[in-house]
Amino acid sequence: MKQKIYVVDDEPKILRFISANLRSINYEVSTASSGEELLEKFDLVSPDLVLLDIMMPGYDGFYVLEELRKFTNVPVVMLTARSNPQDKVQGLNLGADDYLTKPFSLEELFARVNAVLRRSQPNLTEQQPAETQVIKTGELSIDIGSKRCWINDQEFKLTHTELSLLEILAINLDKVVQHETLLTKVWGAQYRDDVEYLRVAIARIRRKIKENLNDKQEYVVTYPGLGYMLKSL
Repeated sequence: MKQKIYVVDDEPKILRFISANLRSINYEVSTASSGEELLEKFDLVSPDLVLLDIMMPGYDGFYVLEELRKFTNVPVVMLTARSNPQDKVQGLNLGADDYLTKPFSLEELFARVNAVLRRSQPNLTEQQPAETQVIKTGELSIDIGSKRCWINDQEFKLTHTELSLLEILAINLDKVVQHETLLTKVWGAQYRDDVEYLRVAIARIRRKIKENLNDKQEYVVTYPGLGYMLKSL
């Protein structure tokens, strides 16, 4: 089956340009010209990926992303004409999977779309032996096979990117995983120097773990200039 991409932008020329080119490489594409339209039709489209413009009348991309994250972990790539680093961090903090600044080349668009879809697939993490499928530390349990997480038997939700990171850290429990390794395995080799993506995603993981914890244990440890470690408790 073709993978479905939902493109949201208030500029008709951009919608036509992106849609035509994605269809040319065999994606199924739906479009919306506003955030309101995306939210109204999301369940009907059921996309595998959303390309979401930030600067739109009515609901802007940040608001739409925040609403999406209340009910879906669908991968989202933010599109914007603004190169303000604060906008990038805000989008990543809200749960965006990537960020693409206009104008962009088709090669860059295709590469970002392919990378995000690749890491959202269930075969992202190498298959582990059956006896190591569930990794536990303290109150936290990560089921590598089913790609689910629990704290004290209460399941909590992570985005595809967050889960991929936590899986790698869990498989390497009590070992420091370098920035470059995490970025390459989760985002792709072209992201190996984009440490900001990693810092924001780790911060989101920590926040979600703490929101569900009864204690203040720090599960993910930072090794400045080197990487991160999930420690056993």
